[in-house]
Amino acid sequence: MASELIRTLLFRTLRLGFRLAPLPTGTRDRLRQRFLSRHADLVPTGPRGRVGHTTAHRPLDHAGHRAVDWLPPSDKGMAGPPAARLIAFYLPQFHAFPENDAWWGKGFTEWRNVARAVPQFEGHMQPRLPADLGFYDLRTPGVMGEQMALAKHYGIAAFCTYFYWFAGKTLMEDPLRGWLNDASLDLPICLCWANENWSRRWDGREDHVLIAQAHSPEDDIAFIAHVAPYLRDERYLRVEGKPMLLVYRPGLLPDPAATAARWRRWCHEQGIGDIHLAYVQSFDNVDPRDIGFDAAVSFPPNNTSLEPVTSRRTLLNPGYRGQIFDWRQLATPPAREPIYRLYPAVNPGWDNEARRSGAGRTYVNASPAGYASWLRDAIGLAHRCTPDAPIVFVNAWNEWAEGAVLEPDALRGHAWLEATRSALTPLPATPAPCAVIHAWHPELIEDIVNALRATLIPWRLVVTTAPERADAVSSELARLGVSADVMIFANQGRDILPFLKVLARLSLDGTQLILKLHTKKTEHRADGDDWRRVLLDTLLADGRAGRLLAAFATDPTLGAIAPDGHAVARSDFMGANGPAVAALADRMGTDASHEPRFIAGSMFWARVDALRPLLEMDLCDWEFEPEAGQVDGTLAHAVERMVAMAVTHRGLRTREAHEVLGESARGDFRYAARGH
Repeated sequence: MASELIRTLLFRTLRLGFRLAPLPTGTRDRLRQRFLSRHADLVPTGPRGRVGHTTAHRPLDHAGHRAVDWLPPSDKGMAGPPAARLIAFYLPQFHAFPENDAWWGKGFTEWRNVARAVPQFEGHMQPRLPADLGFYDLRTPGVMGEQMALAKHYGIAAFCTYFYWFAGKTLMEDPLRGWLNDASLDLPICLCWANENWSRRWDGREDHVLIAQAHSPEDDIAFIAHVAPYLRDERYLRVEGKPMLLVYRPGLLPDPAATAARWRRWCHEQGIGDIHLAYVQSFDNVDPRDIGFDAAVSFPPNNTSLEPVTSRRTLLNPGYRGQIFDWRQLATPPAREPIYRLYPAVNPGWDNEARRSGAGRTYVNASPAGYASWLRDAIGLAHRCTPDAPIVFVNAWNEWAEGAVLEPDALRGHAWLEATRSALTPLPATPAPCAVIHAWHPELIEDIVNALRATLIPWRLVVTTAPERADAVSSELARLGVSADVMIFANQGRDILPFLKVLARLSLDGTQLILKLHTKKTEHRADGDDWRRVLLDTLLADGRAGRLLAAFATDPTLGAIAPDGHAVARSDFMGANGPAVAALADRMGTDASHEPRFIAGSMFWARVDALRPLLEMDLCDWEFEPEAGQVDGTLAHAVERMVAMAVTHRGLRTREAHEVLGESARGDFRYAARGH
């Protein structure tokens, strides 16, 4: 412990001095890279997680379950031109080759790393398992075609594939040669020269080097000559008519400006013409013009400095030496806009536990909804920076061992791809508010429909129900002449789990405001019908609905509206839900004390965006207990107590309806005894 403290103090002192030193950006990049490659042992490991398994509601289980925001494949393609050209980094590693056989064992591919990963802390989603495409082999005919068809379907314009060149020797080029020789593979690609040493650490540092680079003027020419057939191919990605070529770490080149000049001169002499050179900001931050390049490409999470949140997590492995970060801190717009041509980039999560067992770097709280929002911001930045050629990169299409994956996986299915398409599609200008009704009691639907009709608001209506009630619910809606999207889910998690599944969909389609209702009967209480009427009355009746709807437009800090008297102290009505609420607060990344109230009755108005933290906890269907008539103590009851906490975590407020309207409360909460 003392040695770790000393190491932390030493590292922070050196880092502060380094940041204050008046150094050119290029010099600063080179010194940083040299230090990290030679003195990685001085980098502190950061805080430790809490030891002890405390969340009894979530026993250990396998990783093949579906998250609440899992989505199936969609037949719907892009409705129009994408808002920007989206280029996904692509790893061509998933096939066996002799060097990997020698270094890691016969038949090795990264799938071996992926499959061996195990969770290290509560809520750690490992291993990350592929879905539709399976554990593919890129030597198999048709695999790359499937990948490209899927990418095009969801709006991705090109793959930026890593290229492994080591002084005349290439690795993992077979799949790329397959693209070059097969005209049916019509998704454009561009090459990114991964010009670092290949080491056992998987991070390009100098210890345990397996194959090294040998940069030189002669090697520059040999490289550009080798990749020329790609640059000449009519399918190859072009920017302003020029083939785009990337370098992963220009700081490792002896003189990157000289390299760029050699390449440009050679391409002109050989009839290729101008090329568009970009570098990846994985380790470097220099102005690309200073090294003879045209542009830079962001590469999250590399080159970021976030404070770890490891200490907030409960460890499953007491010996865990890795670091945990909050992905949401990564998924934010830049503090200032670039002064040079910078292509923004996003990622759908990151977790390299598979590569560094027990010592990985994991970013928690990533969600398709958050990724879609980040991607929209990046597209906006791309339009402002390069309006004639807006380009955004994604890290990555298939970095399975680093947890940066757009391909369908077992946990979320096609949700990342659906989020990608959503972000590339213009949002509706004035989306209708959506009323989401969970209908377990079909005979009570009429009460809710009548209350909604009386508001004269043009609702979008979504009704969820269980398979055993689906026919009765559909018949009742038909009898009432109601047009609604009926979604059928297993009778699990009461109204909460179905709502989360709908929320996941609404968070991607442009819906902004939601009214959550359900056919509440509360059969264990004699006043259950009265409770339902009070909730509907305070949220909808006597013109309240229109005024509450308008309040969201006039008050940007308003995140959710509870029925009168129903934003109650959580401590007074915690019941048996305390341990589960504490565990969920950790997974949300918040302190439960920041919002001491919860919305009783589970009916409320909310901004869809305000509820996003509920989707960022990686909740899975299996965590919700089978239905057995429970009145307390289930995960659904715990999540109900997290709604206002989620709103606060998004920096917004929960208010009761009468407070928003400046009226006296129409009732109080008298439907449970304090302490229950």
